[in-house]
Amino acid sequence: MTAQVPIADDLFTWPADRPALVAGRSSDGRLVFPYRTHRIVGGVREALERVELPRRGTLWAFTTQVFRPPAPPYAGEDDASTFEPFAVGYVELPGALRVEARLTEADPAKLRIGQELELRIVPFGHDAEGNQTMTYAFSPVDEQPTEGADRGQQ
Repeated sequence: MTAQVPIADDLFTWPADRPALVAGRSSDGRLVFPYRTHRIVGGVREALERVELPRRGTLWAFTTQVFRPPAPPYAGEDDASTFEPFAVGYVELPGALRVEARLTEADPAKLRIGQELELRIVPFGHDAEGNQTMTYAFSPVDEQPTEGADRGQQ
């Protein structure tokens, strides 16, 4: 069985039954996503507090990608004949910030601004060692996840 690994360190908590995106909070209360260890605040470099973001939010804006983007920088493992359309959007996380994310629903007729979404951890591709890379995406709350999907078990 191929090992599953996060696409990047400190991007989200995983494996977990209830994964969360990871952000950094500075002394002025501002959040930074993706997480990084330091930020300049008032001209001074300071360490950021690591915080988990809310798992649910609302769809703020979105678009769909119906053709394979040119490479580079597209990281897909498909070609023009196997490409599957996908949607990306901004998800507003309450009391936090807006994050750009892939959406698990690609049909624009099933998406609407203000729709409630929930974080999922989904397969993305493979790394140089052949491991299955996992990334984050948001699903409409009424869309039921596959059993074990947040743990990467498909």
